[in-house]
Amino acid sequence: MATIASKPVLTETVWEAEGAALWVKRAVLVVLGIAALVICAKIKVPVWPSPVAISLGTFAVLTIGAAYGPRLGLVTMLGWMLVGALGFDVFQNSSAEKYGLTYMMGATGGYLVGYVLATLALGFAARRGWDRSVGGMAAALLVGNVLIYVPGLLWLGYLVAGGLFDPAKYASVWDQTLTWGLTPFLIGDAIKLGLAALLVPGLWKLVGKARV
Repeated sequence: MATIASKPVLTETVWEAEGAALWVKRAVLVVLGIAALVICAKIKVPVWPSPVAISLGTFAVLTIGAAYGPRLGLVTMLGWMLVGALGFDVFQNSSAEKYGLTYMMGATGGYLVGYVLATLALGFAARRGWDRSVGGMAAALLVGNVLIYVPGLLWLGYLVAGGLFDPAKYASVWDQTLTWGLTPFLIGDAIKLGLAALLVPGLWKLVGKARV
């Protein structure tokens, strides 16, 4: 049975290591990845005409998935969530008053599950070399974004149906769910996906030139 060759991801090519040095490298990358997730989650950018500011959290999730690969990307993502579950203010809208598992089980909970799925998807796509071209990276990012929204909207819809539905403003539960959890973010997501689709293949080109 034929198998598809697994290709190295960006971090394996840029920083090669073996033995004990490899474990040090992985630990450093996980710490740096968690730090990047925290910083990007807190950066909010207004995008007209959307009434909701976007954060760079999704951009960081998808980029780390592609650059780290599925295993190290997953470890980084779970590490970030563990830090958040312990009560630290690491998520986009967490605060001193709303943090930890209480925050994670709220409206954001489904999107956090989607982050894990998207990280794995981008990691496996990178193993197939999709991240080395703009077209391939764009396709992988689109799949990753869908994987973020599906559990995110399903969980948000469950919460809306469970007591948050406002029939005076919305025609149905799903109308309110989509208005709260999808439509305000589409413009921002398109911008972030475009940036990531250009960034990672661009880094691959730089790596190739540096090795010539």
